[in-house]
Amino acid sequence: MKIYISADMEGTAGVCAWPQVDPSNTHEYPIYRRYMTREVHAAIDGARSAGGSEFLVNDSHWDMRNLLWDELPADVRVISGIRKPLSMAQGADQRYDAALFTGYHGKVGEANATLSHTYSDSVFYDVRVNGTACTEALLNAAMLGLYGTPVVLVTGDRTTIETVKAALPWVTGVAVKDAIGYYSANSLTPVAACAAIREGAREALAALPRAKPFTFSPPIELVIETLKTEQADFMELLPNFERIGGRAVRYRHNDYHEIFRAFLAAMRIGSAASLPA
Repeated sequence: MKIYISADMEGTAGVCAWPQVDPSNTHEYPIYRRYMTREVHAAIDGARSAGGSEFLVNDSHWDMRNLLWDELPADVRVISGIRKPLSMAQGADQRYDAALFTGYHGKVGEANATLSHTYSDSVFYDVRVNGTACTEALLNAAMLGLYGTPVVLVTGDRTTIETVKAALPWVTGVAVKDAIGYYSANSLTPVAACAAIREGAREALAALPRAKPFTFSPPIELVIETLKTEQADFMELLPNFERIGGRAVRYRHNDYHEIFRAFLAAMRIGSAASLPA
């Protein structure tokens, strides 16, 4: 059974502040990248106990060079490095039996979700596809869904799990912490979190027959609201983007793969817009 794993970090047990997940922080980050890696390992172990035999892990946080390779099983493959064409969904453009999302977090603007944002906390104020406010989990699940791969496990804070399950009710959610606010959480210990994730992955694959690939029905409309006006100025320059407000742009296409690529292009050009002219 082929398993795809997208591994983020803000939803890791114990994480409640940016320095813990910022690679430039030499004090806390090395500790929490180890916790992130161990949660991925736990998901692999649980999936393996339920028939998983081939694993591809996409390191999906920050510069996407976080996982400690020597703490992962020898037979997995890992996608590492930033500016991947499909970013957090790199490698998802082929058929897998199931997908697991570890360390995921809430969408931008979501209350009671630790470090909530959608892809970029410095570019996006809101991201909607066909009117639905999107988490990273939903955006990435739709890429996998194009190729018939269902997401069956999501780990992170409880608010994130509840939001994902509202759209993907078949998902097994493992809440490793309860967010108290943006910068605080009541969390399981890393050891307890790994035990819960291991069991959750086993249960998720055992329930695979009721899982479904998630897709957006065409015609598909992406609407982005930016943090700053100049970011929308830049996005408007992209082909087929339409300015619909002072900080809002729209992109339409029948193919979600193109929607997703346009979203990533908008994020990257939006990031550049904040640099000195």
